[in-house]
Amino acid sequence: MFFSIEPSNGVAIYEQIVRQVKFAIAEGTLGPGQLLPSVRILSQQLAINPNTIARAFQQLQADGVLESLRGRGLAVCATAADHCRNARQLIIESRLRSVLVEGLHSGLAADDLRRIVAHQLDELVGMATVASADRVASS
Repeated sequence: MFFSIEPSNGVAIYEQIVRQVKFAIAEGTLGPGQLLPSVRILSQQLAINPNTIARAFQQLQADGVLESLRGRGLAVCATAADHCRNARQLIIESRLRSVLVEGLHSGLAADDLRRIVAHQLDELVGMATVASADRVASS
C-alpha cells in the first residue's frame, strides 16, 4: 500500500494515515482480510514516529475498520468497505464545504464558485484519464 504524507497540509499525520486506509478500502485497493504492514515497517517506510502509526491503527480499530489477528497483525474487517465508503464521502464533503465557505466569505459569488469547481474537476478528470491511458500503454 502506498501512503502520501504531507506534514504541512494542516491535517494531522495520523489522520492522513487513517483517511488513506479508509479511502483504499472504499475503492477496493484493500480488501477484507488483507493485512496491513506492521507499525515498525510502516514507520520505517514513511520515516514517521511509530507512535503516530500506532495511533492511526488504534483509531482504525476503534472505527471498526481493522481487526487484530492474533500473531498475524492487523487486517481489514469484513464489514469495513461500506463504512469506509460512507466515511470517504463525509470527509470529502466536509473538506469541500470548508473551501466553499472560504470562497463565499472572500466575496466570490456562488456562480463563480460553481465555475471554479467545474473547471478544476474537468482538469483533474482529464489528467486522470491521461494517467490511466499511460499506465495501460506501459503495461
